[in-house]
Amino acid sequence: MQLAALKIYCHNLFPVNLSVAMVDMVKNRSSVNNSSSVCPHHSIPVSMSQQASVYDWDSETQGWILGSFFYGYILTQIPGGYLARKYGAKWLFGIGILCTVIFTLLTPVAADLGAGYLIAVRVLEGIGEGVSYPAMHAMWASWAPPLERSRLLTISYTGAQLGTVVALPLCGQICFYLDWTYVFYIFGAVGLLWFVLWAYFVSNSPSFHKRISEDEKTYIMASLKNELSPTTDYIPWTSILKSLPLWAIVVAHFSYNWTFYTLLTLLPTYMNDILGFSIQQNGMLSALPYLGCWLLALLGGQLADLLREKYLIRTVIVRKAFTIVGMVGPAVFLIAAGYTGCNYVLAIAFLTLSSSLGGISASGFNINHLDIAPSYAGILLGITNSFATIPGMVGPVIARSLTKSNTIPEWQIVFYISAAINIFGAVFFTIFGKGTVQPWAVQRIQIR
Repeated sequence: MQLAALKIYCHNLFPVNLSVAMVDMVKNRSSVNNSSSVCPHHSIPVSMSQQASVYDWDSETQGWILGSFFYGYILTQIPGGYLARKYGAKWLFGIGILCTVIFTLLTPVAADLGAGYLIAVRVLEGIGEGVSYPAMHAMWASWAPPLERSRLLTISYTGAQLGTVVALPLCGQICFYLDWTYVFYIFGAVGLLWFVLWAYFVSNSPSFHKRISEDEKTYIMASLKNELSPTTDYIPWTSILKSLPLWAIVVAHFSYNWTFYTLLTLLPTYMNDILGFSIQQNGMLSALPYLGCWLLALLGGQLADLLREKYLIRTVIVRKAFTIVGMVGPAVFLIAAGYTGCNYVLAIAFLTLSSSLGGISASGFNINHLDIAPSYAGILLGITNSFATIPGMVGPVIARSLTKSNTIPEWQIVFYISAAINIFGAVFFTIFGKGTVQPWAVQRIQIR
């Protein structure tokens, strides 16, 4: 559990911080009388922050800036999976995050130089962080016993939601009491501390871990001996790319991330421009959906393994059931949120329910790579996450293009598009998904 605990890192600190800071970075942010939103603004204390630079960026420019992270993120998905399998995930993952930390610290300077420089820095951040999930999947292939995968991986991967829960309100408070530049300086310092802890405590596999007990090491390695390929040289690329179960994960991952990234990057903007919440209130309320997502993902992981281990329900049934609940449920409540008008309580409740139910899918398609090909899980995750990064690249741009006037009907269109894509992904995975190791992924003895 040492490894699992350290993997509950604040993965989303770096992509999320700009989403909240953007509200304070642009010239058209709320004025003192707070008259710029569709709904009446809530009375708040006068901001105590110092005056930092603000920029004259229109909604489309903001969309490109928010999406630029993912243009770098997509580039290192497949290379990250390959390199993690061949050379080990520890240093690939750690150095990738370290690069992201360095460019996070440079963000205020880049913003002062111009939108183009900021976009370039965000792309470089994405390149560094792009290896994260493929490297983590590759590492878990060597650490997670098959019947404990749902529990261990959801504990690990919900670090992304936990990072969002911490980052959103913290960013709002930092912007309120200091100014938006400190968001990047403080988070950068946290990232440096994380890198030191990662370098000291983490090992690529149980056989290299200095503090693991012999009993635990033997148990983990024995449980995986019939699933892992004995060589890191051979990769069945043709079979991988022809695998329909893999493409089922691709479609589900793409569809889920469309909604996830749209809300991740634009929820603070929606809270400000439509619902009229201040920068201080914004971060706190925007974090609620991800708090729910984190809690349900953790509970879902426990339930998924209980169903498989105690009640002997087939893995494929569990994965499909959790995917349906975790994708169709969010679609329903996201559409409902668009029709709440200025009813703040209902709007926040429906958005929270939408993201919370999405956490259930963490034990669905999200870890299915390890079910169908544990030896190549990092590479498979790199492939699926490459496609799943596209929503982060184009989603904010499309959403901001559709919401130029910031009206409720415009945002309803954004929510409808996200919901429709979510439902399609759930249906496709339900039809074509699998839950057993595929023939091309089993041990291969090469004849020379």
